[in-house]
Order: sequence, then structure tokens, then C-alpha cells
Amino acid sequence: MEPTLHIATHNIHKGFSQFNRRMVVHDLRERLRELDPDIVFLQEVQGLHIGHAERHEQWPEEPQHEFLAADVWQSAAYGRNVIYDHGHHGNAILSRFPIIAEHNQDVTHLRFERRGLLHCVVEAPKLDSPLHCVCVHLSLFGRSRLRQMDALAKRLEGLVPPDAPLIIAGDFNDWRNRAHDRLADRLGLVEVFAGVIGRPSRSYPSTLPMLRLDRIYTRGFSIERAEVHLGEPWARISDHAALSAHLMPLTPADR
Repeated sequence: MEPTLHIATHNIHKGFSQFNRRMVVHDLRERLRELDPDIVFLQEVQGLHIGHAERHEQWPEEPQHEFLAADVWQSAAYGRNVIYDHGHHGNAILSRFPIIAEHNQDVTHLRFERRGLLHCVVEAPKLDSPLHCVCVHLSLFGRSRLRQMDALAKRLEGLVPPDAPLIIAGDFNDWRNRAHDRLADRLGLVEVFAGVIGRPSRSYPSTLPMLRLDRIYTRGFSIERAEVHLGEPWARISDHAALSAHLMPLTPADR
């Protein structure tokens, strides 16, 4: 049986290669389409940047999440987190299936480091209840990350039934691996690589990954396959590797 749900997460570095050497948003779109996931969790998505639009002839006219989603992912949500005079950026979720609700939760702890958690409810086929998806990009600082994970857990505990299917994916910046105790155990989640190889996979930097920063946590699914997309051509696109997973929904008897 084919896996029901194919998902991916990627910190896209605002559409620029490592060290901002080249604009690569067009290459990124092609790579995502080749990967062909059903739902994509994206971080550092540029919603608007007037300077880049003026300097780069091929800069997309529409926000990056709309440019990337066009003609493939019918639904797209964007959470604006960092706002400046010339634009803004944040997280995005692209979906082949209808997004029936969305909310961007402000979890900023330090004024100079704006952060948000994009929570979408997706009407996915073959699931007996709506799928909750959260795209995260957590703080670089340990104390702030813990507060943000606590805020996320409290929101989901208050809004989402404990047996509802749930996916939390993104850039956790969690090199100390605190997310397991603070988030996974609390919400009954399994990290897709930890479920296969016993620990999250290395994903940063994409040229030679050393740190386990990016994650995919799931609830209500078995993990058929999980992959890290690094090396060429992915290493030319972002300083983070992309992660993907093929998931099968658990039956009520298996949960």
C-alpha cells in the first residue's frame, strides 16, 4: 500500500544560497516539485522585500510562499513574524489539501528575535479527523526555546483533541535535544528519524551536516520512510538540508 501522506520541511534561507551568494528561489521551486510532498513546512519565507525586488531581475512578484505553491499546492498559509521597513518574513505551510483554519502564534521572548508558530488545520483524505500541522522556527537561545515549546504545548493541549493526528515540523535550533522531554513526551509525538534510527538526523549545515536542528514530529502515524536531502543540488539552495517523511495513518486499534 502506498503511504497516505508525504511531508517535507525546509528552512529556505529567504530564497538565497548559503552566505547569501545567489538568489535560488527558482531552483528551490523546482527541487520542491521534484520532491513532490503533499504538505510542505517552510521557514524563513520572504513575504516581501522591496530591496531584493529592485536588485534581482527575476525576483518573484508574489510572496515566496505563493510563488512556490503555484499550480501544485492548492492551499498556502503564511505567518508573518519579522517585520522591517523594507519587508517581512516568517513561516509557511503549503498543502495539496484544503487548509480550513490557520493561526500564527506569537512566541517572541526576546525583542530582537521575533518568532511565531504557524498552526494550520488541514482536511486530509483518508484521515478520520482533521490534521493539525504546526510549522516552527525556534529561538537560537536555549531559555527562549524552552518557553516557546511550552507555549506551543499549552496551545495544542487546549485546542487539539489528544487523539487527533498532529505534525510539528521545522527548524528547532535544538542542538541540546530538549524538544523530546519538553514537547514529544508531553504531546505523545514521535520524531520521524528517532523512530527509525533512534535520534534526530543531522541537517545543518547542508554541505556537511553536524547539528540536529531540523525535525519532523508526528502523532497518529507510522513512519514508512524518512530522508535527509543534502549534497547537490540541495546544498546550493540553503544552509539547511531538507527533511521528508512518508507516513501511514494509524488505525484506532493501533493508537
